[in-house]
Amino acid sequence: MEKKATRSSVAENILTQIDTETKLGDLKKIAKNIKKDHELAMELWSTEAFRPRLLAILIMDKKLLTQDFLNTLDKDMERHSFVERNNLMDWLMANQLMKSKKTIALMESWKNSSSTLQRRVFWYYQARLRWTGQTPPDNTEDLLTAIETTIMLEEPEVQWAMNFTAGWIGVYDEQNRARCIKIGEKTELYKGQVVSKGCTPDYLPEFITIEVNKRLNK
Repeated sequence: MEKKATRSSVAENILTQIDTETKLGDLKKIAKNIKKDHELAMELWSTEAFRPRLLAILIMDKKLLTQDFLNTLDKDMERHSFVERNNLMDWLMANQLMKSKKTIALMESWKNSSSTLQRRVFWYYQARLRWTGQTPPDNTEDLLTAIETTIMLEEPEVQWAMNFTAGWIGVYDEQNRARCIKIGEKTELYKGQVVSKGCTPDYLPEFITIEVNKRLNK
């Protein structure tokens, strides 16, 4: 069998700068020097290693992020641990998918995707629109109905994102606040969760109350 082509010297040089202790900020500095290089991104992605893949995401050409291409990335991410694959997809969302109308439209179409990670991104994006203070689309009623009927049927990573969306709706939408709190009381998701000092528990009655009070005390 013919051997796989060796990596370019540029890729090899970059890989010598990355190890398991490399911080996200350092990856961003490396990416800033590279700017956009999709071919190099694919070389780094082919390593199957977590941090090189984070860097690869930063230097991909967003014009090439078609649904088929994203499906391939998605399948590759599934081979990572639970935490790593969620981090990779969240990083992709924040650094690429939110940067163009085309990829935003893709995210908005993933509510019923067969991909767990893509469904997670659909919900996480809806939450992000609200927590960053942007004017959300007029879909709050549909979102809450979907959360009420399907959240307990979902995979854990999607469940978290749906709960997170309900949390931020409850914080910023006073009309739906009691409804969002009731969702948490009914599901009991994350009830009794112990969090680090300064962090907000994910249990909706606590999350919404704490975050609303933060804003009232401004």
